[in-house]
Amino acid sequence: MPQERDYLIHPSYILIFLVLFGVTALFLGFSGSYIYNRVQSDLTPIQLPWLFYLNTFLLIGSSFALIKAKREYLNDNTDGYKYALIITFVLTLCFLLAQLVAWYQLFSNNVSLQTGNMGAYMYLISGLHFAHVIAGLPFLGYFIWVAFKRMKTPVTVLVYFSDPEKKRRLQLLTIYWHFLDGLWIYLVLFFLINYLI
Repeated sequence: MPQERDYLIHPSYILIFLVLFGVTALFLGFSGSYIYNRVQSDLTPIQLPWLFYLNTFLLIGSSFALIKAKREYLNDNTDGYKYALIITFVLTLCFLLAQLVAWYQLFSNNVSLQTGNMGAYMYLISGLHFAHVIAGLPFLGYFIWVAFKRMKTPVTVLVYFSDPEKKRRLQLLTIYWHFLDGLWIYLVLFFLINYLI
């Protein structure tokens, strides 16, 4: 195995933070635009379906499961690591399915892209978050596939857990997942506060 170069901050971390900074700017821009349109046109905000709140707990649960996976990885607990990754994946799929149902609830209440700016913003902003969650799923799926394919004998487990590159990738995935959870909490609070004020 080639020796790793010493970095003060590894380029992968710089890249992920640049990506997350760009995503943050995108959502803050849409949030500002939402408020501007609401105030400028004196529009009535839309009440969130209750599934948006349930989804918050599903995402928080997936985040805790990924923390558990990272802890099991550091403790060399193969089975705990695999199962924590699977729980993260399942909770994320539940979030995506519940979000589809939440949009159906909105649509059933005559909130669509054509009914006004507030509805369009709600679909757009929550849809963008949905897309970012889907973008993270293949990486999570890859970790699960590699864990079950390669972690079969004590030797392969030792090689897997001692690889600094795999540890770094897990850390990057964890950062991305926690960011998405924090972003969702912000969006739910944003829509709720706008509805209550």
